[in-house]
Amino acid sequence: MRQTYLIVTILFMASFGKASAQGCVAIRSNGNTCSAGKAGESKALIFNFNTRYFKSYKHFVGTEEQHERVERGTEVINHSLSWDFTLTKVVNKFWSFSVNVPLISNVRSSMYEHYGNGSTSPNARNNTRSFGIGDIRLSAYRWVFDPARSHKGNLQVGLGLKLPTGDYQYQDYFHKRSASGGDSVVLGPVDQSIQLGDGGTGISLELNGYYNFGARLGTYGNLYYLANPREQNGTSTSRGGSTSQTNIQYFTSTMSVPDQFMIRGGLAYTVAKNLNFSGGIRMEAIPSSDLIGGDKGFRRPGYVLSAEPTISYMTKKANFYLSIPVAIERNRTQSYSDKLRTKATGNHVQGDAAFADYLVNVGFSIHL
Repeated sequence: MRQTYLIVTILFMASFGKASAQGCVAIRSNGNTCSAGKAGESKALIFNFNTRYFKSYKHFVGTEEQHERVERGTEVINHSLSWDFTLTKVVNKFWSFSVNVPLISNVRSSMYEHYGNGSTSPNARNNTRSFGIGDIRLSAYRWVFDPARSHKGNLQVGLGLKLPTGDYQYQDYFHKRSASGGDSVVLGPVDQSIQLGDGGTGISLELNGYYNFGARLGTYGNLYYLANPREQNGTSTSRGGSTSQTNIQYFTSTMSVPDQFMIRGGLAYTVAKNLNFSGGIRMEAIPSSDLIGGDKGFRRPGYVLSAEPTISYMTKKANFYLSIPVAIERNRTQSYSDKLRTKATGNHVQGDAAFADYLVNVGFSIHL
């Protein structure tokens, strides 16, 4: 019985957190549930609900934190709250299919998007918001080895289709100083980091694996890659204003449709009959270049390396969990346009991005 709980725990933790936004680096939520229950389970219907929250406000260029942004009060603050609803049908001991639907709520506070970081007005900082359904993902999974024979470990492969159902042209109002010196309000697309979708039809590839060392201790691993062939989605980055010649020259006048990936792994331990704990490393990233298609368009590439503790409690039909990945390294890497500008000017160009200190994932999975 203990080994059964360990298998369920490892599979659950290896696949419930596919990817999540990390502030200005727009790593979007694309699923969070255990994709197939336990190895060998057949004809099950599983519902998962996950709540994710973070606050990003610390700016980085490369791995160097820009402390002066917070000290001067010019930092960009993103509050992101999302709810993932996932339904998984286990057809037999090998195959399962799932659909994931995210509901997203974002609030972005900044100065530079409105009156500017240099403004002395008490109303210089303002908010933009987005709310709605994100990009829906359909996935199929298969165990590589026969679960009836592979008792200590197994490997699961997954193939998914990510649909552009989230609004990637979401608009809100930006506060500006008019030519006459008065205040004005302009409607325009919100920042890429709080858009509800990326505007592309993507292909997701997954590997989920586990191995039991004994009745209580095991290891897990998960690899998730989302390939987005579309290069740009046509959404303006000018926030309701005019596009600059520089943005046109270096292909950042519209938003890109970037790839994203996540790698995670660690150890899981059964503390008691129904109580389980895991600890591992998690890496989430937006690459500068995509596997398929071009790299033009505005993006903030980078990665977050986190330590990820998770605790879960299991009953006969339900799993309840809490996971808090804590960032140990944040890196805003050079984008395609940064590299073009560096080559053209001879000066190193590298943009910044705001990251969160930690994420909070809490939810449950239940057999219907």
